[in-house]
Amino acid sequence: QVQVMESGGGLVQPGGSLRLACAASGVIFQVRDMGWYRQAPGKEREMVATTTRSGSTINYADSVKGRFTISRDNTINTLYLQMTNLKPEDTAVYYCNADIIGSGYSRDTYWGRGTQVTISS
Repeated sequence: QVQVMESGGGLVQPGGSLRLACAASGVIFQVRDMGWYRQAPGKEREMVATTTRSGSTINYADSVKGRFTISRDNTINTLYLQMTNLKPEDTAVYYCNADIIGSGYSRDTYWGRGTQVTISS
């Protein structure tokens, strides 16, 4: 019923930019913390960036600081990741994570299916 879905992945040359989006849908009381995670081939899934609902607390992985910007639009329950100066090591499947209070007012964590980001010449 409640789901999150990523979009915006693709193939980009080094130094390029890409914007990812993650939309939460379904019967939702409130979307709380959200974040972006990624998993490269042969690697463990790692945190890229997270944000609280108001954006008052934001965390970035050291590898993306200064290049990526996380933001959200709570009027449409959507999370964004603006990626600039992309590098080959950014190649990975990017996943959206969201803590959501749904029907019954219980909080659960949801994962999207992921979107592929490939940085290559």
